[in-house]
Amino acid sequence: MQHTSDDNPSLTLAPRPAAKASLRILLAGPRGFCAGVDRAIRVVEEALRRFGAPVYVRHEIVHNRTVVEQLERQGAVFVDELTEVPEDAQVVFSAHGVPKSVPAEAQRRGLTYLDATCPLVSKVHREAERHFAGGGPDSHHILMIGHAGHPEVEGTMGQLPPGAMTLVQSVDEAATVQPADPGRLAFITQTTLSVDDTAEIVATLRARFPAIQGPKREDICYATTNRQAAVKTIAPESDLVLVIGSPNSSNSQRLREVAERAGAPRAILLPRADQLDWSVLEGVRTLGITAGASAPEVLVEQLLDRLRERYELAIEEKSVTTEDVVFKLPAPLAC
Repeated sequence: MQHTSDDNPSLTLAPRPAAKASLRILLAGPRGFCAGVDRAIRVVEEALRRFGAPVYVRHEIVHNRTVVEQLERQGAVFVDELTEVPEDAQVVFSAHGVPKSVPAEAQRRGLTYLDATCPLVSKVHREAERHFAGGGPDSHHILMIGHAGHPEVEGTMGQLPPGAMTLVQSVDEAATVQPADPGRLAFITQTTLSVDDTAEIVATLRARFPAIQGPKREDICYATTNRQAAVKTIAPESDLVLVIGSPNSSNSQRLREVAERAGAPRAILLPRADQLDWSVLEGVRTLGITAGASAPEVLVEQLLDRLRERYELAIEEKSVTTEDVVFKLPAPLAC
């Protein structure tokens, strides 16, 4: 005979677990690591394997704390300046590039260094040198489109003597900049800018200075362009877009801005899953997710795992292209 809780008041039935709410997830693709970031991390890891710890790295190798902390556990030591690097140490320059004064100082001190500058950033450096032409009669003054204080901008502007470049950060600055010789101008750009914002700035410069010379191929890198195109596909359908990336990551910040301009009511930068504030998901039925070019895919996986704690997920991946770019390691590590 089957007994119920009514037959015996001392017996109680276990409460049924509450049904999880449904949440639609739109994953942007491509997202996460680009070839330049992957190469920079491999430079540090290979240096540690060949030379042993510690290996010193000037500035964060890429703008992501998870990556930096992982490399620190392997023996990397991150410093702000070469003055913090002891004699006879191995040092790596970050993916963002460095002014010419930095390798010159390393050589003066006899430090062994590896340059992990992204090849696409190095391309911009070469363009600047080509336009400058050694300061001779064929030299052009260069307008650098970028964000003040970003390591890539500091590294690029540091390729030439002071005064050879002028930083332009906005359409307003493009509309008011007053070069000494408007007939001998060129422009270059930071590789991680908003594609749309940069197009507006370039259009303003070309309208004012018809003879201005630009890059033979666009300076904004393929990864930045692809990730912005991908987030534009998910933003209009999303109630909220989460961009996994660090606050000091330029390409991650631009993804957040692009998502909102493309139709997302809200877009939030999220460094990692354990920093998610559940209140931001109130009323959200469709959540868009992407990741900046310096954010590892494991951070996306951790976020999805955390979301599964409260939601039944229906995941859709929306990809605009497939990336197969691979950059070789610097010559000293390639053999």
